[in-house]
Amino acid sequence: MSEQAYLVLLALAQEPRHGYGIVQAVKEISDDRVRLGAGTLYGILDRLVQAQYAEASGEIVVDGRLRRYYRLTSAGQAVLREETARIAGLAARAQRLLGPVGRPALGGA
Repeated sequence: MSEQAYLVLLALAQEPRHGYGIVQAVKEISDDRVRLGAGTLYGILDRLVQAQYAEASGEIVVDGRLRRYYRLTSAGQAVLREETARIAGLAARAQRLLGPVGRPALGGA
């Protein structure tokens, strides 16, 4: 799973969101490091919906523009938990390899 898809799932775990809300949440979750363009976002959403990890949960018109909201499915919640555990395990292994802070990493000088 790509980092961007993972962040979109995280954004949807908090609450159903429309496209711009997802973009803003991803920006906040990633400490402003990841910024999704519309094409990237909707490509990710299409893949998540196709995989049944997310679904459209309603539409409203605001200022003449349609806002489609998306939410996680139970399968999306499960895959998000699994991916989070995988990333946490990888980070723990990396910490063991790198050693304590202040110690040279991986055979460094």
